[in-house]
Amino acid sequence: MRTRQLVIEAYLALLRENPAIPTAAQVAERAGYSVRSVFERFPDLHALRVAATDYAFSLANNQAATTGFEGDRQSRLKLHVEMRARICAQWLPLWRALNAKKGESKELQMRIQVIRGVVVSRIELFYRPELSTLKEPERRHTVLAIDALIDIESWARLREFFGLSFEEGCTVWIRAIDRLLPPTPPDS
Repeated sequence: MRTRQLVIEAYLALLRENPAIPTAAQVAERAGYSVRSVFERFPDLHALRVAATDYAFSLANNQAATTGFEGDRQSRLKLHVEMRARICAQWLPLWRALNAKKGESKELQMRIQVIRGVVVSRIELFYRPELSTLKEPERRHTVLAIDALIDIESWARLREFFGLSFEEGCTVWIRAIDRLLPPTPPDS
């Protein structure tokens, strides 16, 4: 079990260093094992990619806030955006590798859908007071707009293309989400 974990961690570390999908030889070398050891734990690189995705999703889900949904608007905005930005920064390389190969795999397509569903659920939790004032389909459209705004590639554009710092990127997201949301009801 320990070898399997080290192989997954090596795969993820290589993705963070280089956007090219690592070879079995590179993963084995990084993990300190032979290529044979990699294939004893995973039948192929696709199985390794799926296992790495599951592992990363579990870690990211554990990084996500489980409290703070009841705070005032500005506290919720700050908590949500900073949490999302940290997750985006950490998992961008894996996300890119996943999307590059998703057409080849129903397993990866399913995992991407689950991840997107979790992001939408968190949006609905963080902004429940504001969203509760909207009728369908405006409510759904607002959630989808926020989801598109805080997409992992949006974070990459802010940081890589526009050169914003972590704090500046968070400020952009907070201001944009604040503008998208309706006023907070007085009783919240």
